[in-house]
Amino acid sequence: MKKFDVITIFPEILDSYFNESLFKRAQKNKLFKVATHNLRDFTTDRHQTVDDKPYGGGVGLLFKIEPIYKALRKIVGTKKKASTRIILTAANGKKFTQKDAVRLSKYNQLVFVCPRYEGVDARVEKLVDEKISIGDYVLAGGELPAAVMIEAIARHLPGFVGKQESVAGDSHKEEGYLEHPHYTRPEVFVTREGKKLRVPKVLLSGHHGEVDKWRKSKEKRA
Repeated sequence: MKKFDVITIFPEILDSYFNESLFKRAQKNKLFKVATHNLRDFTTDRHQTVDDKPYGGGVGLLFKIEPIYKALRKIVGTKKKASTRIILTAANGKKFTQKDAVRLSKYNQLVFVCPRYEGVDARVEKLVDEKISIGDYVLAGGELPAAVMIEAIARHLPGFVGKQESVAGDSHKEEGYLEHPHYTRPEVFVTREGKKLRVPKVLLSGHHGEVDKWRKSKEKRA
């Protein structure tokens, strides 16, 4: 069974998310498993210290390498399999794309290391396979980026999404195009100011050829 492992100091942030909706059903059906690991469980002092001040001075604290190393040893063992990929969520990492979601969906096990504070001891990069960011901005921690990536990856696993054709028509296609706009009822929506917002007539025509033509014309390159 495919497995997603997440190393974090706030497992409860992710536990609630991964035990609802599609994720709850997928795990019940044994499509895959999502496991969170509290980094503090891999410390040796009574305060369960996972961070420390950076050498040379500077603002903030860094995650120490030792507890991360121990966590990875427990999760992947002493010899990491080729079917396992370890990912460090980092603001300065490579930007995550739909192509990455497809690529990573081929692995049997994905391990996400989620830093907090000012990040991690740079030596942690020697323990992972790649650093990935979800955008050109900074968040308080790596938990949300990990959740974003896991969902994007899971969508490419058969059985996760009810209709697999929904995945084929996702907004960010591998070819680099953004999906066309969608509309539903009512046919005409009138705002309080009296402005009428209408569904394009071609979508109401029942002419499938013209509808397909319109949709293709509205796709945009990402």
